[in-house]
Amino acid sequence: MVKSKKITKYLTAGHHVHLVGIGGVSMRPLGLVLGGMGLTVTGSDMSASVSTQELEAKGIPVAIGHRAENIRGADCIIRTAAAHNDNPEIAAARAAGIPVFERAQAWGEIMKSYKNAICVSGTHGKTSTTSMLTHILMEADMDPTVMIGGYLPLLRAGHRVGGGDTILLESCEYCDSFLNFFPTLAVVLNVEADHLDYFEDLAAIQRSFHKFAQLATFGVVANGDDPHTVQAMEGIDYISFGLGEYNRVHAENMCPDWRHFDVVCDGEFYCHLDMGVLGRHNAMNALAAAAAAWMTGIPGEAVSRGMESFHGAGRRMEFKGNYHGADVYDDYAHHPDELAATIEAVRSMGDHRLVLAFQPHTYTRTKALFDDFVRELKKADVVVLAEIYAARERNTVGISSADLAKEIPGAVFCETLPEVTDCLRQIVREGDTVVTMGAGDIFRAGEALLNEQ
Repeated sequence: MVKSKKITKYLTAGHHVHLVGIGGVSMRPLGLVLGGMGLTVTGSDMSASVSTQELEAKGIPVAIGHRAENIRGADCIIRTAAAHNDNPEIAAARAAGIPVFERAQAWGEIMKSYKNAICVSGTHGKTSTTSMLTHILMEADMDPTVMIGGYLPLLRAGHRVGGGDTILLESCEYCDSFLNFFPTLAVVLNVEADHLDYFEDLAAIQRSFHKFAQLATFGVVANGDDPHTVQAMEGIDYISFGLGEYNRVHAENMCPDWRHFDVVCDGEFYCHLDMGVLGRHNAMNALAAAAAAWMTGIPGEAVSRGMESFHGAGRRMEFKGNYHGADVYDDYAHHPDELAATIEAVRSMGDHRLVLAFQPHTYTRTKALFDDFVRELKKADVVVLAEIYAARERNTVGISSADLAKEIPGAVFCETLPEVTDCLRQIVREGDTVVTMGAGDIFRAGEALLNEQ
């Protein structure tokens, strides 16, 4: 994907744009933003969902199922990354000469009209950090436009259309999509091997993040504690954040559970944080958010207030309820490093038995990082494995969650989510901490368990 000047003339009031895969986490807010700009918006998705219902309630027609006739009348098409050229609507558009653009190109075009475009990137922590910054920007009365790849209770959504001069976007590296953006301030949280169905190796991922940072016209905030990030940022002038005092933005007076600490910027006290979220990884996310706020000129008091009011984004160690004396949480972690961070955070909550129901996300990721998944999953006391969530893939690598289960003592493999719920029903006991984990629909297994009461 490359930046295209062509999209500019289509994203203006009066044009009809059709979104393929409109129910996706960043496609839905894109449709709503474009509708707010005066465009006629239609869309399609493979299945009905809460997202498609919300769109229809707000006057955007959504066709269920992909068919050529769905694009009738459209001036251009915007597609999700999962919609390929063999999609009936994409194929019909190409045959008819209707231009097809990528989702990221549309967001990139939108952000060009804002004075401040803050783009939060990284292998892990994007949703949480973007959510933290949303709280901070709201406290600073900046009236931002926001796009988050998840649900934020403050917004009662994953997006916000503001009237200010600042746009804040979660920015994903998959398929180099963030290279279509126009950031004034780029945030790089960390760089790890992931999306290896697209990137050849870690070095290719680092090159992509380097190119992304080069796009920033005002500045770059990057993790100075992560060797992979430091390597990726070589040759770029950036503000480093981290726990180490060598970083320009770092923590001092850190408490044992990582929730309370001072933020120091260039040797000067900036703010004190009392956070409602646990874990070292969230302390790092908060330092990144504080560094971005400091660079933007936001007073430290607004950062303190914003972080105090933040208690997590949806599906990020989200408390779901209590089942017969066991606390049930849901978490989006789907990379071994994310599993490690979440499990560490759970352990800091007390000496409880950890029952982990994990659903791997995509066959290629599971295959490429198999040994790392085994290592992290072994840290839980009880492991229940759902079958791999295919997402955009077909199982061409011949792998199953059953293969993981064979390497983890006592692990239970379940082919379906109802089987996961049934297994949890039999395993869970009073005092346990239960976490459903994965980027697919594993949360449904925990919700079904809670709904039985």
